[in-house]
Amino acid sequence: MSAPVLVNAVAPVTRRVRAYFAPVNRATGTPAVFDAAQSGSFALNAAPAPWIDLGWCTGFARKSATKIEALRTGAPAVVQTQVRSEIEATVSLAFESWGKLQMALAAGSQQMNLLATANGAIANGSGGIAAAPVPLAAGSTATSLNVGAATAGFNVGDLVAVDLDYTGQVGFVGSGVSGAYVASAVAVNDDINYVRRVSLNVSRVTAIANGALQLSAALPAGAPATGMQVSRLAGFVDREGGSWFQEWSALFVMQGEQGDRVIYHYPRLQPMQSAAESAEVLAGTLEQIRLTGAFRALPVKDANDGETVVCFRSYLPAAMRSV
Repeated sequence: MSAPVLVNAVAPVTRRVRAYFAPVNRATGTPAVFDAAQSGSFALNAAPAPWIDLGWCTGFARKSATKIEALRTGAPAVVQTQVRSEIEATVSLAFESWGKLQMALAAGSQQMNLLATANGAIANGSGGIAAAPVPLAAGSTATSLNVGAATAGFNVGDLVAVDLDYTGQVGFVGSGVSGAYVASAVAVNDDINYVRRVSLNVSRVTAIANGALQLSAALPAGAPATGMQVSRLAGFVDREGGSWFQEWSALFVMQGEQGDRVIYHYPRLQPMQSAAESAEVLAGTLEQIRLTGAFRALPVKDANDGETVVCFRSYLPAAMRSV
């Protein structure tokens, strides 16, 4: 029986970068953890929970700003060792598609929902006073919202936000993903719809039957909790300014053409710029507008040795490649 033949190792050859993000628990400061030893070979179109596939991205660039200093002793001074005096890293990219989560990541601050307004509402840049929300009945799931006779107020194609009422709570708000930080009820006008206004728990209605709204994709927060209500929305809005910073865990995957894979895991990323876009000429006067994001990596402790790190780079060699 002949021995298996190894192929010489080569540099990875890749076409594009796939981006996946997962929410950080802002209340506890706990990021999403990715273990490449356990899940590194996942199918690109079926990321493991809680990672959300945000599609392909372009212009992916990583930059290290970590500073290494030499320690010198004696006369004349001689380098004896080195230390890291500062740890910092940034990453930037452009998303290939626009969606709620892509806009939230590129916005930098709150990414708000343009809730359907009440009759006679005074115009406002991020949306006027919202119409009354619709309560959910028992049996609602992450993909089906039971609203009974209230289906008459919805149409196939509607965008909806599903979340709790604002009842004076302070701190991080938003189910599944923290969408904002509320300092006081006065700051948000004690608005019952404020949580739904900043919620990332949104989807689109694709069918209406038997008193239920069927959704195009599962709500990020899963099955609605008791007390949640649903509001229609026209779209999304973000703002230049504000005090809130989004924070997410991120995976960037480069799939090699020869079967290998490079994975960059950033446990904590915060935006380092406000909402921005880039234009790419398609043909003639047609331009494609892409959302661009730039992020600063924040530190975590590696459970294996307690080291402070901001990124994990994993390489999964192709089968039968020399190492």
